[in-house]
Amino acid sequence: MAHENSNPAAKSSEAMASGNTLVLDEPLVLQSGVTLSLVSIAYQTFGTLNAERTNCIVVCHALTGDQYVAGPHPSTGKPGWWNALVGPDKVIDTNRFFVVCANVLGGCMGSTGPKETNPTTGEPWGLDFPVITIRDMVQVQVRLIDHFGVKKVFCVVGGSMGAMQVLEWAHRYPERVFSAVPIAGSYRHSAQNIAFHEVGRQAIMADPDWDHGKYAPGTSDPKRGLAVARMAAHITYLSETALHRKFGRRLQDRESLTYGFDADFQVESYLRHQGYTFVDRFDANSYLYITRAMDYFDLAQENNGILADAFKNSPVRFCVISFSSDWLFPTSESRALVRALNAVPANVSFVEVESDKGHDAFLLDEPEFHQTLKGFIEGAADACGLSGSKDQ
Repeated sequence: MAHENSNPAAKSSEAMASGNTLVLDEPLVLQSGVTLSLVSIAYQTFGTLNAERTNCIVVCHALTGDQYVAGPHPSTGKPGWWNALVGPDKVIDTNRFFVVCANVLGGCMGSTGPKETNPTTGEPWGLDFPVITIRDMVQVQVRLIDHFGVKKVFCVVGGSMGAMQVLEWAHRYPERVFSAVPIAGSYRHSAQNIAFHEVGRQAIMADPDWDHGKYAPGTSDPKRGLAVARMAAHITYLSETALHRKFGRRLQDRESLTYGFDADFQVESYLRHQGYTFVDRFDANSYLYITRAMDYFDLAQENNGILADAFKNSPVRFCVISFSSDWLFPTSESRALVRALNAVPANVSFVEVESDKGHDAFLLDEPEFHQTLKGFIEGAADACGLSGSKDQ
């Protein structure tokens, strides 16, 4: 069904991950009806798949994330985005579990997307790449899990856009998921979130270097537009309390106002730094496609407006986690999901973590969140016979 560039059986239990690319031999029929051939999925694995192939955890990344969930990132040299959680004896213990994290379809870290080469033209896809959805991303992940011979995933976990993927797994493939942890996410993208994404997309498309998506990635990128998109989005990841605590109205490297348009305030300097470091590791067209995929996600709409019907008779164990200061995906969204799961009824637990760090809390040091996730994973492992076994 597929081939890759290395042997999937040779896995290390250390936090050092293998980096691979799987090429699907069979075409992929997208939700839009378009057929995509020669699809590649770039991924990393951590830990070892046990003999029964029952200890697999799929980690789904957020909008600006990638497959480098732990260990050093090859572009930035920084630790992976969940380095504190994934590794030997950590919350997601790679001594016990085989962890898989894939760059999403439409991404820019090796998976098929607008930055990659269109096999028909020999040029980057650009805007000729078909519009993709969360369903399409998960469909590719399922193919990857098939490649490893895993019939049922022990747990699917992810935050933000990763939470959307988790819910899509549970919605489309309930018989293949034992447990699911959607974190700081929702069953659909709100009008407010769509609006923020549209501001970012318009910033990119207004950059003259964007050239209707025909720029050469890595040489003539629309960096200014992408930086502005990142700056606008980054504000939504924080809370007002966190911004005030971190910056307040403190000036940046100066004693008084300049009465100009340089970065007088620390918060301005911070946002500019976030924008201009982001463009070095992300592709502008990928940003357009991935934000659009999030906008289209709505499990209630897909089930005639009845969210509970998306999970009817689901065997999946759910743990829904939100953060009290998250205004991008507020707790009310998680509560709506939990009510729908209870109505089915499904096996669901729910925790709202008290935090003033905003949406980004799922990426930061939040002991209550870490303890909640660890407790759920351990309880689920007990329930399916994985508890206490580190012999892989």
